[in-house]
Amino acid sequence: MRRGRPGALPRGGGTSHARQAVGEKRALAGVGGIHAGPSAREPQSDQNAQTTERDASRLWHVTLSVSGAEAPLAEVRRALEQLAHDHPFLLTSRYANDHAEIRYWEEARDLHDAAAIALRLWGEHRATAHLPPWEIVGLEVIDRETYHLRVAEGYGPPPATPVGVHPF
Repeated sequence: MRRGRPGALPRGGGTSHARQAVGEKRALAGVGGIHAGPSAREPQSDQNAQTTERDASRLWHVTLSVSGAEAPLAEVRRALEQLAHDHPFLLTSRYANDHAEIRYWEEARDLHDAAAIALRLWGEHRATAHLPPWEIVGLEVIDRETYHLRVAEGYGPPPATPVGVHPF
């Protein structure tokens, strides 16, 4: 059985500016969507759809795992609650005195951007939320379709039904 994601673009299907012939100009859209120039070979609707799909942000489900030296549970809870206040898309956090797991949705153009944002989250909020000086020990970033496919098939991260900050 071949698995594919609904609405996913095939790899290598987009046009690349690097592949344009020397001296060939890109198509320009004028008022009313009329193309000008020699690149107007592709139908406008196809070209606009490809550009919109490539440049549009997508939702990514992020699971960030951190751990380190033991800290008082009350301080860890308070810090994670402050992080949830500072980062409004936080779904749920689970914590113990020496580790925590944070799950949330991130909007980003691609996986690289979503992962980069996730890897900065703990460090950027460490001072303002008074987070423990733990290090990131795990990161999972999956697209929305994959997340829902995993949940529907009964494996992968369980749905984050208890929204908020909870002990393990």
